[in-house]
Amino acid sequence: MPDIHMRREHSLGLAKARKVAWEWAEDVERKFGMECTVIEGKLSDTVEFTRTGVAGTLTVAADHFDLSARLGLLLGAFARTIEAEIEKELDMLLGRAGAAHKPSAKKARSKKK
Repeated sequence: MPDIHMRREHSLGLAKARKVAWEWAEDVERKFGMECTVIEGKLSDTVEFTRTGVAGTLTVAADHFDLSARLGLLLGAFARTIEAEIEKELDMLLGRAGAAHKPSAKKARSKKK
């Protein structure tokens, strides 16, 4: 069975990373019919996701995401396509959250005065 593993570093902190993870879980539930369960912890959370032919976890920490998934026999043939789609979605959500996290240039200038 093919496996998918990816890690994404970020500087969002745990609270904002949790929001990104919830949004990711809602997206995969809606788009791919996944069933997601979030297990909250003090230092990290785990999003468990499953559907026929796929099972995995997304570990959410203050400075990174770790995703591991195991694909069944039928979906294994599409492992590269599935991995690319997951990367695209996660990178988009992280990019959006990171952009919201950065102060605008105008605000940065006003702080210098």
